[in-house]
Amino acid sequence: MTAAAEGALLVVGDVVTDVVARHRGPLATGTDTAAVIRTVPGGAGANVACWAARTGCADVRLLGRVGADAAEWHERELLAAGVRPRLVVDPEAATGTVICLVDNGDSAERTFLTDSGASLRLEPADWSDALLDGVARLHLSGYLLFSEASRALVAVALASARARGVPVSLDPASAGFLVTLGVDRFLALVEGVDVLLPSRDEACLLTGLPDPADAAAELSRRVPLVVAKAGADGALVAEAGGVLARVPAEPATPRDTTGAGDAFTGAFLAALVAGADPGEAAARGCRAGARAVERVGARPPVHG
Repeated sequence: MTAAAEGALLVVGDVVTDVVARHRGPLATGTDTAAVIRTVPGGAGANVACWAARTGCADVRLLGRVGADAAEWHERELLAAGVRPRLVVDPEAATGTVICLVDNGDSAERTFLTDSGASLRLEPADWSDALLDGVARLHLSGYLLFSEASRALVAVALASARARGVPVSLDPASAGFLVTLGVDRFLALVEGVDVLLPSRDEACLLTGLPDPADAAAELSRRVPLVVAKAGADGALVAEAGGVLARVPAEPATPRDTTGAGDAFTGAFLAALVAGADPGEAAARGCRAGARAVERVGARPPVHG
């Protein structure tokens, strides 16, 4: 066991309310489509923290911003999942909400309608260097790069972590938002990050390369370690311009793919904190991702 295994994982990111609507077949425009609808806690940053706690990280902390409308509920849900939350209550904005439209077909593919609300109003004033006390790794949700205030927070947190020698990981979060932000701007903003965890599509978008393995390898010339998540095709681990490992996916029968990438990231980071090498950590991430797609919602079960 390494010294890193003695430290905590600090996640900084979004905490939102997910409204998951599971339907079968195409939506009927202008009329009703039957669906099963549930309201569950979500947010990429919060999901990663919960999966990290679920998969063995004993000390997981989360910095996020919520509205007064749902602050107590989110704090309660995070504590029940084994996460130590530090939630800033926004005096003006409501908690972010995401409507997840999930097709009940074989792919269980999902489409998001996102109202970021308070979640992307995290700002440098919400940060304290003391948040890194006892922390082995810092993880930043890529959604933070999509607003001016939270971009400024990312810069402050990254500088603080680098000054302390704490490695930093980041998940790009959304190919759609990346297009809006711009690839060059994104790559400039993540300079200094130690681990990048893009999806296959995000890796290709960030490099302009059509092959995910080539894209992961190319990104690893900029970021020391790149782990590209490829869903049913597993994951690619790249370092120093080359692919180190191709990790197969675990078998699963998908019900809802929402949060599968967050599950991978949480389990991957928990494994790194425990001293695993990147290949083994990616295998644990694939196992968590498989379990995630078999559940409705993006969080692990609190019990069982």
